[in-house]
Amino acid sequence: MKKTKKFVCTVLTGVLILGLLAGCAQKQSGTVSTDGSTSMEKVIGVLGEAFQNENKNITFTYNPTGSGSGIQAVSEGRCDIGLSSRALKQEEIDSGLTETVLAYDGIAVVVHPDNPVTDLDVDTIAKIYTGEITNWKDVGGNDAEIVLIGREAGSGTRDGFESITGTGEKCQYRQELTSTGDVITTVSQNPDAIGYASLASVSDTVKALKVGGVAPSEETVKDGSYAIQRPFVLVTKTDGKLSDAAQKFFDFALDPENGALISKAGVVPAN
Repeated sequence: MKKTKKFVCTVLTGVLILGLLAGCAQKQSGTVSTDGSTSMEKVIGVLGEAFQNENKNITFTYNPTGSGSGIQAVSEGRCDIGLSSRALKQEEIDSGLTETVLAYDGIAVVVHPDNPVTDLDVDTIAKIYTGEITNWKDVGGNDAEIVLIGREAGSGTRDGFESITGTGEKCQYRQELTSTGDVITTVSQNPDAIGYASLASVSDTVKALKVGGVAPSEETVKDGSYAIQRPFVLVTKTDGKLSDAAQKFFDFALDPENGALISKAGVVPAN
């Protein structure tokens, strides 16, 4: 009888401890601050919303400042996790930063819906952006000057686009805009414009061109057949330790079970 009472008491104590631990986990509080790529707005928004739904007492924030600014912010300790739509440069890694690939995204080359051009190869796109080709009629379009729209210096999208097309420091931009949304809006309002933007952000207000005969899509980014693509990266301090709340979000974002959320945002999960 005594052994039975002792066993019951032990079980009840264990249940109580587990209950207390579960209660503490549910009540975990804190903040998670992210800063950087505007191209990652959709995927970070989806992940942040799902994370907060599961962690009511943790406040999640995202500051869309651009990849370069996000990398600088985490380096200076102004945010927990930086967001970059390009791989880190060697000097950034040497400065004490680590990249973790969250997903892969295509960079869509976009024109006005009324533009008759539907397909350009990478070499032709490069010639357009460096000013070697200046009229749409030379690539099967209307007799009109090509208006080049791009992103500002420090943008991960610009860095990715220029690296893949081999146009770094050679592009003859008419306008250099500070967000993916601004590029899409500007191209949608100008029949002669061409721009580039995150595939995840492209809407039906613009037309995404095929590149070398391949349309940009989650499938063609995943199988590598779409040529213009780049990584979406979480940036942290190499020797730093994330707060419990920030680590929880970091693990949540990279959990393969949450890959469907990343796909929902129009990009390809790395895990």
